[in-house]
Amino acid sequence: MSVFSDYDGARTCGNRAAPTESRLVHRPIRGRLQHIHSGKDMHPLPLNRRAVRFASMLLPCLLAACGSSTTPTALNGSTPPEVTAKACTNPADATTERVRNLLDGEQLGVVVSFDGSGPLGTDRVNALRALGLKGYFLNHLPIAGVLATKAQIEQIEKLPGVRSVRWNAPLSYDNEDARYLSSVDQAQAAPELHNALGEPITGKGVTILVNDSGIDATHLDLSYGSKVQRNALGHLNLNAQDDMLPFTPVEGVPNSDVLGSHGTHVAGIAAGDGSASDGRFAGAAKGATLAGYGSGAVIFVLDTLGGFDYALQLLEEAPELNLRIVTNSFGNTDDIGTCFDPEDPTNIATKALADRGVIVVFSAGNSGSGQGTITGNFKKAPWVLAAGNGEKTGLLAPSSSRGSLANAVYQVEVDGETYTVEDRPTVVTPGTDIISTRAVAADPFTPLDTEADIAAGDIPPELIPFYTHKTGTSMAAPHLAGLTALLLEANPELTWREVKQIFKTTATNMPGYDTWQVGAGYANIEAALAMALSLRKDYGATNHAQRSFFAEIPLGESIQNSYAIDFLPAGPTGEETFEVGEDISLVMAQWNQPLGNLCTCAVVLIDPNGTHYGSSIALPLLGSNVAAVGTGVPGTWTVTVRGIGSVSGVPVDPAGVTNGVAGPGTADVNVLQFRAAQPRGLDDIAGHPQAEFIEAAVAERLVDGTRAGFQADAPLTRGDFAEYLMAWGVRQTRPHDGSEPFADLAGASNLIRAAATAVSRSGQLIMSRSPASLPLLPLTGTSFAPTASVTREQVAYALVQAIGRQANAESYAGTPLTAPDAEGNPVAVADAGDVDPALLGHVQDALNLGILKADFAGGVATIAPKHTVTRGDYAEYVVRTFAIVPFPS
Repeated sequence: MSVFSDYDGARTCGNRAAPTESRLVHRPIRGRLQHIHSGKDMHPLPLNRRAVRFASMLLPCLLAACGSSTTPTALNGSTPPEVTAKACTNPADATTERVRNLLDGEQLGVVVSFDGSGPLGTDRVNALRALGLKGYFLNHLPIAGVLATKAQIEQIEKLPGVRSVRWNAPLSYDNEDARYLSSVDQAQAAPELHNALGEPITGKGVTILVNDSGIDATHLDLSYGSKVQRNALGHLNLNAQDDMLPFTPVEGVPNSDVLGSHGTHVAGIAAGDGSASDGRFAGAAKGATLAGYGSGAVIFVLDTLGGFDYALQLLEEAPELNLRIVTNSFGNTDDIGTCFDPEDPTNIATKALADRGVIVVFSAGNSGSGQGTITGNFKKAPWVLAAGNGEKTGLLAPSSSRGSLANAVYQVEVDGETYTVEDRPTVVTPGTDIISTRAVAADPFTPLDTEADIAAGDIPPELIPFYTHKTGTSMAAPHLAGLTALLLEANPELTWREVKQIFKTTATNMPGYDTWQVGAGYANIEAALAMALSLRKDYGATNHAQRSFFAEIPLGESIQNSYAIDFLPAGPTGEETFEVGEDISLVMAQWNQPLGNLCTCAVVLIDPNGTHYGSSIALPLLGSNVAAVGTGVPGTWTVTVRGIGSVSGVPVDPAGVTNGVAGPGTADVNVLQFRAAQPRGLDDIAGHPQAEFIEAAVAERLVDGTRAGFQADAPLTRGDFAEYLMAWGVRQTRPHDGSEPFADLAGASNLIRAAATAVSRSGQLIMSRSPASLPLLPLTGTSFAPTASVTREQVAYALVQAIGRQANAESYAGTPLTAPDAEGNPVAVADAGDVDPALLGHVQDALNLGILKADFAGGVATIAPKHTVTRGDYAEYVVRTFAIVPFPS
C-alpha cells in the first residue's frame, strides 16, 4: 500500500500512480517566483521584494558550501566545499530512547558491533551466549544481531571490544528517457568513448550487487546464470532463533524476490539487458553482470547488513565476478537530521567494502522537500554515493530527500584518518516514472500497477507483463550504480574517491536548486567517461557546486518557536498563527512523531496569500520526521496538521468532510524562520530600477557579479552570457579529443571556454530530452567573440530554448509576429522584419510568455530585437523566464 499526503514520497516507491489533487498543496520553495509573473503583465515593484526574500533563502551559495563571494576561487579547477562545525543530532539517540522505554523483561532487537575487522571470534560469540542472548553473527563483519532486554543491553555495552549497540530499526525501500538524461546513450554513440575493442562502454566485466528485496532472475532481462551470476535469500529473523548462530544465506535461487518486486525493478534499472523489449528498456549498464541478495519486502538493519556481509563473501569466494558496486535503495526515516556516525553498523560495513575497492551507492530518500531529510546517517558516509531523484523534465522530484541547509560539510575521524562529510546528495539521477523489469514470477503489486501502466501508454501492451513503472530515489540509486559500472569498465583503477569527484565535477547544473537539495546536479556520464579515460581533465569550471561567485545572498540567523497542535479527524482541528517579518527569507515547520502518537499527520504551512506548503505524512516506523518549507512572505501565517489524503493516488475522502485519515493526537511542531543576510557583491545596485530583479537572479544563480560590482548598466558580453546560460541545465560536455572549438578563446579562462563550448553544442539541454535540441547560442566558424554584445532577440531565443520549448517555438512557423497587449490581445509587431528569421518562433514564444516585452503606440507594437541587452536587462529577463519553469509540485 502506498500512502500520500501530496506527492509520491517514501511510501510510494512500490506504485507508480501519482497522487490526485488533494486538500494539501505542496510546492517547491522556488515556486514563489511564479507569483512575479502573472501571464501577460509584469508587476515588478509590488511583488519583487517578496521574490527577493524568497530567492535569498534558496542560498545558491550557502556559507557552508561556497564560501565568500568577494573574490571567486580559480575557475580552472574545482573548489572544495568549506568545512564547518556540524549541526545535527546523534543517531545513537534513537537507540537510547527505545532502551529507556523498555519494560522489565521486554526485548529489543539490537545490532552489536565490535572493534576490529573480519568475523567475530569464538570468544566474542561465547561472550554473547553467556548473557543468554539469541540471534545471528555475520561471517565477514564483526557484527551480531540479538534480542536483548534492557539489563542485557547494559551488560553487552560493558563487554570488552564492543564498539556500538544500535537498535535493529525497520527500514523502508525508499528507460529510454533515463539513459538520455544522464547521457548514457550519447556516450555510447561517441567513438572516442568506446573501449579497447572499439565497443561502446556498457559496464562489461563489472558486477553490481543488488542489496534489496531480491531479484527475479526468471525475467528475460535478468537471466539467471548469465546476467544474474549469483542470487541469494537472506532474511534474518531474530525472533526465530534460539541460539547464537552464523548467518547463512540461501544461495542458488533463481528468484529471490518472492515477496517484493522492488529489487527486480532496481536490478533492471542498474543492468537489465533489455532482452524482453529488444533493448528499449535496458538498464544504465546493460553489459554489467549482477548478483542479488534478497531480504524480502519487510526489512530491518540486520537484513541489509547481511547483504553487505554477502558482498564480502563474494569478494573472497568469487573474485572472478569482479564485484565492484553494491546498490542500496532503502532508508531509515527515523534517522533523519542526524550526524554521520562512524560507529553505526552500516557505516562499519560500507567502510569495510570501500577498503576492499567496492563502491557503495545509496538512495538519498523520499522524505523531501524539507531540509535535512536524507534517510539515514549512513548515506552521508564519505565513501558512499547518494542519489537524488530527478524527474524526466530535468528537475528535482518534490519527494526527493534534501541535505542540510547549513553546516552541511564537516570533518570526522575514522580509523585514524580524517574524512569530510557532505550532508547532501552526491548527484541526481532519473528516478521518476522509471520503466524497468517487473517480477514476473511473483509480483504482489501487479494488480495495482497494471492499470496505471496501461493508462500511461508508454509501455506497449504486450510488454506490460514484463515491465512496470516505479518512482523514488529507489530508482535513482541503481541508475547511479549503473553509471558507476560504466566508469569502472573504462578505468578499473578508479576508487570511490575518484568516482565521487568525477561525478561531482562533471554534473549538470539544475536551475533553481542549490547544493543542499541536489548536490552537484544531474549526473552526466558522457563527460564523466571522458574524465575516467583521461581524455579531458578540465571539467568542473561551470558547475555551481565546484566554483565560487562574486555576488551572493546568504541566509542569516534563525528564529524558532514551538506550537502544540491538536488534531481531530473531523470538525475544527488545531492551528496556530504567527507573524513573519519583512526580513524573513524562509519559513520551515518540522515535527517528529513520537512513539505511540496516533496522529499519522502532515504538517501544513499556510502563507498570507493562502498558499499551502505540506510535508509528507508522519508514519510510525516508516517516517516519523516530516517538514514543510515555505517562502518568506511577510504577514500572518498559519501552521496546522492534516491526516492522510489519499492512498495509492485514490482520495480517501473525496467529499472533503474530514481532516484526513489519522488518529487524534497532538503534534509538537517547531517553526523556524530564517532571516536574509546582507547581499554581497551588489553594493552598486542600490536604488537601481532593476535592483530587485538583480537580487532575485543572483539568489537563483542565474547571473553573477563582477570584480567591480554588478555593473547593471554595462552591456552583457557574450562571454558572460554563455557563463550564465549554464545555470539552465546545460551539460558541460566538451570535445572528447581535448580540442577547443573557438580559436579566439585560447587566452580565456577555463570557465568561459567551457561555457562557450557547451552553449554552442546541440543536444545539451536536460530540460529538453531531445538529442535534436538546438544550441542556445548557434554559431558557425571558430570565432566566439567573448566581448561582443548580446541582443534582445538572442536572449529571447536562448531562454525559450533553455526551458525546453523548442517545439512550441517551431509551431509558430509561418505566422505573423505579434505581441500581447495589456488585455492579452495580439498586436502586430511593426519591426518584425528586423528579427532574424531563424529566431522568429522563439521570439514569438518569448513575447507570449512575457519574457520579452513590447512597447505599444498607435495600435502597433515594437520590440527592438537588435537592441543591446544590459546586465540589468538580462537579470530581468531571466527572472521572468524562471517564473515559467514548471517545477513539480
